[in-house]
Amino acid sequence: MITLPGLIDPHVHLREPGGTHKEDFDTGTAAALAGGFTAVLAMPNTRPPLTDGGTLSAAKFAAGQKARCDYGIYLGAGNENITIAPGLAGRVCGMKMYLDQTYGPLRLDGLYDLMRHFQTWPKASPIAVHAEGRSLAAALLLAALHDRALHVCHVSRKEEILLIRAAKERGFKVTCEVAPHHLFLTDEDLPHLGLGRAEVRPRLATVADRQALWENLAVIDCFATDHAPHTSAEKDSADPPPGFPGLETALGLWMVAVSEGRLTMDDIVERMHTNPKRIFRSPEQPETEIEIDEQATWVVRAADFHTRCDWTPFEGMLLRGRLRRVRLRGETAFDDGHVLARPGTGRDMYANYPTQT
Repeated sequence: MITLPGLIDPHVHLREPGGTHKEDFDTGTAAALAGGFTAVLAMPNTRPPLTDGGTLSAAKFAAGQKARCDYGIYLGAGNENITIAPGLAGRVCGMKMYLDQTYGPLRLDGLYDLMRHFQTWPKASPIAVHAEGRSLAAALLLAALHDRALHVCHVSRKEEILLIRAAKERGFKVTCEVAPHHLFLTDEDLPHLGLGRAEVRPRLATVADRQALWENLAVIDCFATDHAPHTSAEKDSADPPPGFPGLETALGLWMVAVSEGRLTMDDIVERMHTNPKRIFRSPEQPETEIEIDEQATWVVRAADFHTRCDWTPFEGMLLRGRLRRVRLRGETAFDDGHVLARPGTGRDMYANYPTQT
């Protein structure tokens, strides 16, 4: 048995409001605990998106009633909320900008609106960006021009990780994350998964892209699941939405990488606890830890998961490192397959958070 600090996932989609048939704050945070996560940061591309005080308050109320682990919520950057967004910074974990196609209605197309958000959003609160290819270059330039930090979500391609590497070497205030599916799957898995179930944003990349991510591990600050649940019926439909579930398989995948010598336990702690905590200013969680049976192996079965999503791209895969116990603030929240934390016991980590500019 090994003991690690509670894991933090800075990128999850819990689908509330507007998609609770496939996930909500109850099932999503239960899945988080079952994956070793004691804190998650939820994305704003819900239906409706979280872009103002009313939508944010509704999401926070739902989370307060249902969440089983600690949480934060992002505010979405839209074309209509440039003036009001800074006043909401003290209630969220950061601002999320969508510069490329994703699930849901949030996307910033105009350069002027993008610039205004960079100018007005408080520097003490992070900006996280979905930006691929040229969009990433534009986001890095704007962040440098405004002398502010930028966090790049789900990096997937060689050109992107090398661009971030170059930006870091030149002193840019940039951090980035990579999702498990971009380190363990490629476009060669499309025939096995099926086109609908393989739909994800960013798309699965090439073997060379995946290799570049592994070769530039030192550039990667965080591992984030980008947990994006949809039902199997939706994924098998004529118009499949993009996204994979990931909360309950991430730790097992990283433990496989440890067994293969590609990661160390220190790598996992740094990228799943230390760095997310620093980048997103997460408060301390006293008496919080997870216990893992390092040598145990297990087979992925979506039917055994706590998420409402009823499938996984890793179905049937043999993983390592069975999670045995999670303690959150001194209470046993998960024990040998059973989530014990009650709905509503999770805490909002960013209620009235200071955001001095």
